Amino acid sequence: MQCPIKSKRWERRKEARPQELLAAALDLFVERGFAATRLDDVAARAGVSKGTLYLYFTNKEELFKAVVRENMLPMIDEAEGLIDQHQGNSASLFQEIMLGWWERVGNSKVSGITKLIMAESGNFPEVARFYYEEVTSRVNGMIVRMLEHGIARGEFRPIDPQQAMRVVVAPMVMLMIWNQSFGACNMEQISPQDYIRTYIDICLRGLLQDPTTPLPPARMPC
Repeated sequence: MQCPIKSKRWERRKEARPQELLAAALDLFVERGFAATRLDDVAARAGVSKGTLYLYFTNKEELFKAVVRENMLPMIDEAEGLIDQHQGNSASLFQEIMLGWWERVGNSKVSGITKLIMAESGNFPEVARFYYEEVTSRVNGMIVRMLEHGIARGEFRPIDPQQAMRVVVAPMVMLMIWNQSFGACNMEQISPQDYIRTYIDICLRGLLQDPTTPLPPARMPC
């Protein structure tokens, strides 16, 4: 007769395995990049055999996709919901989205995934295409909708939202990449608080119909 205590422990352990593998894979992808990460090493860091890893993920590309979906898509879902349901001040929405993005992605190890894509997309176009379709295009689309919201309310100037989106996104990507490269090597540290405060001020002064409009108080990142 099977021991019920052992059975329950086994079930919990089995259910935990995909999460342990995803956590280990995130660490290694960020540390080593896509090309240098081996499935053997992911399995070893997660404390399972390589055969166990293959029960859940058929290859490294599928594992990478799962890491991205686990760590980035929930944040995008949440941000899209905030933008699509927002009825109030557009400047406040801009601040909420940008600060939320920094706290959830930019200031975490997940930001290393974007650095990985930028560094290795030429060698792994299918991986880059997946990331563009499931992350980049969705983020760009929600920023466009946020800008269109402000234009429709008469709070933002009637500029081209597609072009404005690129200008809005680029400085935040630059901060994230800097922290993952020069910042990580202690060559030059950028204060996220000062950078984001200046970024929000410049963006909103350029977007608002009346640039002298007092900006809502912003909760700066820690």
